[in-house]
Amino acid sequence: MAPHIHANDDETRHQPDDAIALLTADHRQVRALFQQYGDTTDPYLKQIIAEHVFAELILHILLEETVFYPAFAEQADEEGKRLVNEALHDHQHLRELIVTLQNVAEDAVFETRFQALRAHVDQHVEDEETTMFPQAAQVLATHWEEITVLLQERKEQILAGRVPTFPVNR
Repeated sequence: MAPHIHANDDETRHQPDDAIALLTADHRQVRALFQQYGDTTDPYLKQIIAEHVFAELILHILLEETVFYPAFAEQADEEGKRLVNEALHDHQHLRELIVTLQNVAEDAVFETRFQALRAHVDQHVEDEETTMFPQAAQVLATHWEEITVLLQERKEQILAGRVPTFPVNR
């Protein structure tokens, strides 16, 4: 029997009702998947978990880039705009790592690069949660409900296949 791959059952039953809570729940989900990947020795299960990590990251990147970052950048000061630019740069690097990983055939090379992806995701999450999210919560306070609804709607659209998926910049 395959292990449960959701970070928390409550997260799968209902969407958080706050934009940052929604994005943070995504972070927890990806971190839980990375942990499950590290905890298993079954190569087939590792492959399934890795693909799930990629899908969750792609979804999260699309949500942030199409809803959250533009809203924050529009209202932010120069520091906030710098944070958004850094985050977009991080996302581009994550895209490149994912594409590379999807084309790696050798297990040892995949393992090394997958751990590099994990480290990059961990750093990106730390930066967002400690720096960007607190600033965004202040700057976007009057728009919070609207942004949350937009994130929820966009997530539903993406999951239903009504929005183009992962645009890879090459």
